[in-house]
Amino acid sequence: MTAWVVRAGASGERDDWALTTSRAGGGFRKVADLSACETRESVGAIVASAFAGDSPGAIGIFTGQMWALRRRIAPGDVVVLPLKTTKKIALGVCTAGYAYDAAEADDTRRHVIAVDWKRDDVARAAIKDDLLNTLNGAMTIFEAKTNSAETRLRKIIETGVDPGQGGSPSPGPVSVPLAPGPDKTDPVDPVAAPTLEVLRDRVRTHLVENFGQHKLTHLIAAILRAEGYVCDVSPEGPDFGVDIIAGRGPLGLDSPTLIVEVKSEASQIGVQVVNGLQGAMRTHKADQGLLVAWGGLGKPAVQALRTERLSVRVWDAEDVLDRLFEIYERLPEDVRLRLPLKRTWVLVEETG
Repeated sequence: MTAWVVRAGASGERDDWALTTSRAGGGFRKVADLSACETRESVGAIVASAFAGDSPGAIGIFTGQMWALRRRIAPGDVVVLPLKTTKKIALGVCTAGYAYDAAEADDTRRHVIAVDWKRDDVARAAIKDDLLNTLNGAMTIFEAKTNSAETRLRKIIETGVDPGQGGSPSPGPVSVPLAPGPDKTDPVDPVAAPTLEVLRDRVRTHLVENFGQHKLTHLIAAILRAEGYVCDVSPEGPDFGVDIIAGRGPLGLDSPTLIVEVKSEASQIGVQVVNGLQGAMRTHKADQGLLVAWGGLGKPAVQALRTERLSVRVWDAEDVLDRLFEIYERLPEDVRLRLPLKRTWVLVEETG
């Protein structure tokens, strides 16, 4: 068994389709049905015809990816889908190999494998930097092999959190290829491109390393102050559901008043934290609540907040990054010195 990253378009245009139809793949719309291909060479001939005029190197890379989809990805393999639409990671297990859906009207959804999606809510913050770097490889389809990827990804399916290299059990048996082994153009652990996701991952890792635990509370307070709030930050230690009390006006007493609870752990937050925040809002007669859940919310907590959408907001790690980037220039100098950023433009390029 092994692990594969199979993306769903440069903008995540096939994210929902993949999850709702229990599939992965798509793309490569110029490539004809590969069902009759039993060798890499026969796949290469169809790919070369589809991409006539492209360089031999590009055709080789495309061939490697389509051969992986046609034959190398097998039932039982882990399939990873980095979701562009939610900034989460979806994880599943392949249940059936390649098929060509000729009846599909959208020609970007015809080359498929079947996947039992086990999770679609894994926060990137729950995955350690070395494994994220493996998953950020610059191809649409590739095998994720380094950093004990398969073993750790199976653990994430079970627990929602990356155990890291030290927490990984011994690797399981290596799968036997169904055809001749990979050559130099096979998609295995490609180098990560400097995409927006990679840059966000680096900033997120810096925050974990330099703004952990109560330091994250002070960073959230700095973001809120940049948005015009007056903030009272609780001292480190038991806070009974209140890390920050904030409000508008010169004294911080004007509406909307805000109770903030900050949880810096990578694991998802349970419903008890939501209940604690709601209780603190009632006790302090606050207009609104903000729950900063670095690792996101578990499904029971999401359900508990369905009727509170007009009074409670949740920021996970991705939301914190979004707001940080929006107001960075307005942060105090001491915060910017500990978090040195500068704006840049990145061209997003994906094959397939």
